[in-house]
Amino acid sequence: MKKVSALLISSVLVFGTLLVGCSKDPGSGTQESGAKQTEAAKETKSKILLYNNLKEPTSLDPPKGFDQVSYDVVNNAFEGLTRLGKNQAPEPAMAKEWKVTPDGKKYTFTLRDGIKWSNGDAVKAADFEYAWKRLLDPKTASDAAFLAYPIEGAEAFNSGKGTADGVKIKALDDKTLEVTLTQPASWLVGMVSSPAFFPVHKATVEGNAKWAGEAATIVSNGPFKITEWKHDSELKMVKNDQYWGAANVKLTGVTFKMINDTNTAYQLFTTGELHTTGSIPADMSDKLFADNKVKVEDAAGTAFYRFNVKMAPFNNANIRKAFVAAVDRQKLVDLVLKQKQKPADGYVSPGLKDPAGGDFRKVGGSLIKFDAAEAKNLLAKGMQEAGYTTLPEVTLTYNTNDVSQRIAQTLQAMLKDNLGIDVKLANKEGKVLTSEQKALQLQLSRSSFLPDFADPINFLDGFQSTNPFSRTGWVNPTYDKLIKDAYVESDEAKRYKMMHDAEKILMDEAPILPLYFYNSTYLQSDKLEGVVRHAFGFLDFKWADLK
Repeated sequence: MKKVSALLISSVLVFGTLLVGCSKDPGSGTQESGAKQTEAAKETKSKILLYNNLKEPTSLDPPKGFDQVSYDVVNNAFEGLTRLGKNQAPEPAMAKEWKVTPDGKKYTFTLRDGIKWSNGDAVKAADFEYAWKRLLDPKTASDAAFLAYPIEGAEAFNSGKGTADGVKIKALDDKTLEVTLTQPASWLVGMVSSPAFFPVHKATVEGNAKWAGEAATIVSNGPFKITEWKHDSELKMVKNDQYWGAANVKLTGVTFKMINDTNTAYQLFTTGELHTTGSIPADMSDKLFADNKVKVEDAAGTAFYRFNVKMAPFNNANIRKAFVAAVDRQKLVDLVLKQKQKPADGYVSPGLKDPAGGDFRKVGGSLIKFDAAEAKNLLAKGMQEAGYTTLPEVTLTYNTNDVSQRIAQTLQAMLKDNLGIDVKLANKEGKVLTSEQKALQLQLSRSSFLPDFADPINFLDGFQSTNPFSRTGWVNPTYDKLIKDAYVESDEAKRYKMMHDAEKILMDEAPILPLYFYNSTYLQSDKLEGVVRHAFGFLDFKWADLK
């Protein structure tokens, strides 16, 4: 068992230290620094929360964003029928109540009185019918559309085999929305709190194809409304006075900064130009944790790499499995990330309870592990099967930020140490990487998954062969059937058995290389309270306050 190249890890950490040293001294008293701090002080006084959202959102159109940096914004600007509360459970939001038929297949949501869009128009049940059918419309091309498949007619419409009229989502009147499912879905009430199911303002959407691209044209219905958007720099929100719960929203507004470097973000946090940030420099992590400066909360989701199984050499399963076995995830989280993450031993992250009260991850057991000797055996076997005497060149692609860079460099070292493979690295801006993943243009590329609702099916259905989230080219009919059957199985014990079987197939055929399970580690000013970071949802500032 070879150790990770100590030289590489040391150089990575030293590089992070150099970045800190080369940053402008926040206390230098320069005119620019003074102006920034003055502006930050003004914003704090008026209860403007300063938050680092890392980078430019992919899209603020609810069915199209489908990533954390987009949905953390959307979750505060819009609101669905339900909203995850402070205790992580769904509670009434745009809907004041709902009823479910005894067979669990029909939900009737009743909207609150007096709910409005940010422009003063009434929010109606028809807005939800329009938005959900738009989510499913093949023309929308939403990566989140599969979430709605439990609704009768949804999959047929989204796959081009049915019509919008065949989808059983119906506004009975301005205040009543009726939804019919193919089979009971115990997670539905929580799922509709996801941004993918937020309503959109029909006249705005149909009047301007680019409505979600600028602050001036976005009409929303949540606790805050977007007033300014300097692309790739910052996005500003103010309290939405039309929001039904405005009296309980304490912040004047929120400014989402887009700082995709941990060292820069830390410097801004120390000068008060950020109230909270998840960006913790690796070289300072030990000290910050020791000084109890870092807050840690349970979270959900998985960081992983996708193999392109249509591209050599990863069209061979044993070669993919060799790469999986060659990665020492414990060293990755302990020596490189240093934020108390848990190394991934499967794909579904901990925290999801089965009908017997067990944790899905613990019940499923460790499905992958680091084993350098086994990795070499698998590589040799795979190369023999594929007829290789020399492995084709491999390029590992990651999104442009310093954390992803450190992870990629560490994997590069591990693959060299444990398999003797020289892997090339390439970095791409996030949107470009995602686009090229979808087009199956990358061999091995960085990715992540954050759940939209609290059920293992949300993790696993993404790798069905027909799901656009897969981005691997992997097809397994048995896996597809298990997920399809799990969606319609009413016996929860049987449904969980199907999902465990599916995860075993996913790990055994290895179209992905899991790295670690997410947690929520962040720095937060003592002045800030009430921020809710949902493990199975998105960031919420509805209850936040600045003292």
